[in-house]
Amino acid sequence: MFPDFSRTRLKAWIEAGRVLVDGAGAKPRDVVRGGEVVHVTPLVEAQVPVAPESIALDIVHQDPSIFVINKPAGLVVHPGAGNPRSTLQNALLALDPALVELPRAGIVHRLDKDTSGLLVVARNAAVHLRLSRALAGHEVEREYEAVVIGVLTAGGTVDAPIDRHPVERLKMSVRQSGRAAVSHYRVVERYRAQTHIRVRLESGRTHQIRVHMTHAGYPLVGDPLYGRRLVLPKAATPRLVGVLQAFRRQALHAARLSFVHPESGEQVEFRAPLPADLVELLAALREDARAVVVDPRLR
Repeated sequence: MFPDFSRTRLKAWIEAGRVLVDGAGAKPRDVVRGGEVVHVTPLVEAQVPVAPESIALDIVHQDPSIFVINKPAGLVVHPGAGNPRSTLQNALLALDPALVELPRAGIVHRLDKDTSGLLVVARNAAVHLRLSRALAGHEVEREYEAVVIGVLTAGGTVDAPIDRHPVERLKMSVRQSGRAAVSHYRVVERYRAQTHIRVRLESGRTHQIRVHMTHAGYPLVGDPLYGRRLVLPKAATPRLVGVLQAFRRQALHAARLSFVHPESGEQVEFRAPLPADLVELLAALREDARAVVVDPRLR
């Protein structure tokens, strides 16, 4: 009946007494029989006590409905424990003060702090709801570039549910009690001990690619939470040794984002080039692989 408002927001209004059924208060689980009059008094207010901060953003696209942001590695998406300020959400509130009326300043989906790449941000409540529903309905295409430890012979699919780790609460894990999660990956380039892959998501669970590739036996290079010890190929070039030792984040980048524009109805696509640290990593891996071919004594 009220498609411009999310179920979460409507539930909060019901619990606050702002929704009346035949003139009386109600509970979210109350059953209606048909014929009742439902009266809603919307409440538009600042959703989060987050201060605007002037932080430079790489804006890939903007129009009256959306922003598409290329987030750098190291930038937290929204405030939380240990990260009270200097987040993408703070920056968005400075960019567009009207976003204070939206949940998390219009952020529809998130990337981990040390994952770089594309995010879409809604600029009004109706667009936020449409994009949220599109994500839930697997109608938003998200493609990532990653570098994993190990040499993959071919691409594949990981179809494994994800839930919070039963012991280490900062981690997620594959568990049968979890929510469905599907990741499709294919090989871009192989090196002596690592592989550059491209991953397409059907779902969007927390840490999904990191968990799925670890589950498959190929954790991401540099991943501090799910990775393994530093892996160097035999007689690695000095450049590769230095680059791998200095690479302290998961080698993951949200490179492509495609969806139906919530206002125009047209299919739109956005791409973000690989950041400098991933470009350097791939160059060093490629150089090392070629050095072995040129000089067989390094085998």
